[in-house]
Amino acid sequence: MFSSKKQPAIRSLIGEGTVIQGTLSFSGGLRIDGEVQGDVVADAGSTSILVISEKARVTGTVKAGHVIINGAVVGPIESSVLLELQPKAHIQGDVVYEALEMHQGATIEGALHPLSKGARTDAVTTDDKPALKLLATGSDKN
Repeated sequence: MFSSKKQPAIRSLIGEGTVIQGTLSFSGGLRIDGEVQGDVVADAGSTSILVISEKARVTGTVKAGHVIINGAVVGPIESSVLLELQPKAHIQGDVVYEALEMHQGATIEGALHPLSKGARTDAVTTDDKPALKLLATGSDKN
């Protein structure tokens, strides 16, 4: 539905009880069950999937194509294909997404910003919209 491309296999795992400090770059698929203190970024231009499990915690920027979260993320998230927030997901940071699926129980403490294919402005402008005119019905001439 969201993409005709097949998702890559998850070939890398950060196991429960493991703590990584620093920037983590990956290609293909990555699952995090431990803790990452730093950015988690998929290689640009490649199809990617990132799973942050219920037991995982990431403190830093998260950037990948398809992102599935059921743990905690403290920092901004950017998902260029699909962001899935499972029931135990807790995000503290702004979220940029192409498509968003959020289950009951997931929380976001930050702003949501959808991506678009064309040029986008964050401010709402009314310059290209016609003025709204209200006409009173009834007789005011007495």
